[in-house]
Amino acid sequence: MPARDDWRPSRKAVRRRVCNNLATGASVMAGCILLLVLVSILWTLLRHGLEGLSWATLTRTMGPPGSGGGLANAIIGSVIQTGLALLMAAPVGLMCGIYLSEYGRKGNYFASGVRFVADVLMSAPSILIGLFIYQLLVVPMGHFSGLAGALALAVLALPLIVRTTEDMLRLVPTAMREAGAALGAARWRVIIFLCLRSARKGVLTGILLALARMGGETAPLLFTSLGNQTMSTAMNRPMASLPIAIYQYAGASYEDWVQLAWTGALLVTFGVLLINITVRLSSRH
Repeated sequence: MPARDDWRPSRKAVRRRVCNNLATGASVMAGCILLLVLVSILWTLLRHGLEGLSWATLTRTMGPPGSGGGLANAIIGSVIQTGLALLMAAPVGLMCGIYLSEYGRKGNYFASGVRFVADVLMSAPSILIGLFIYQLLVVPMGHFSGLAGALALAVLALPLIVRTTEDMLRLVPTAMREAGAALGAARWRVIIFLCLRSARKGVLTGILLALARMGGETAPLLFTSLGNQTMSTAMNRPMASLPIAIYQYAGASYEDWVQLAWTGALLVTFGVLLINITVRLSSRH
């Protein structure tokens, strides 16, 4: 049979190529839109926030309008509450994730219930967590406190650490566990020194992502730590934080307060952005 010099692709091949090009173009456009939104947010924060970024802003406490106050107490309060929340959530989340991965296999109804609760908490609005801690801790104590704020943030971070730890440990090959057991190592040693060490980068990524989420939360702190205009490091008293300061100052009618709100937003955004960049870089090595 003679070869056809005028060979042309079939209609199905042409349709597939057109659909592929359209899908590729739509994906590229969506990525460009997302990047444009991120760049516009960062540019807006830089344009409005850099003007108020000074040494006085970082070292002076919040004050009345026109007093030249800063955000020192809010920065320190955020660091204290977020750090304490991470200290509470990370060990519990790690142990729970290890249990779900190593002991909560199929047929374990308790482990299935724990996974379900973790998934529900991951999708729960943060304001509900704040109301829960308000009823659990603030109402019995009779006053707002930094401890309540840290506990609310810990509850938000806990399910993310749990699920990330479990997923990372499940990626560890079963042969590695069997090799450790064949050498006579106890199961807990195999889990800690082999499985957890192999999955440490993924586990650390989950912890850093939980830290980034806690750093930008406002709603739960409104019902727990409330905020404070003065420097306070006592955990049983209301404590300032950057998200609360932004919330209070953004809608004010005073120019210096609005400027502090922009500067605080810039600090929070770049703090979260720095954590996410660290996560990306650490996951490559």
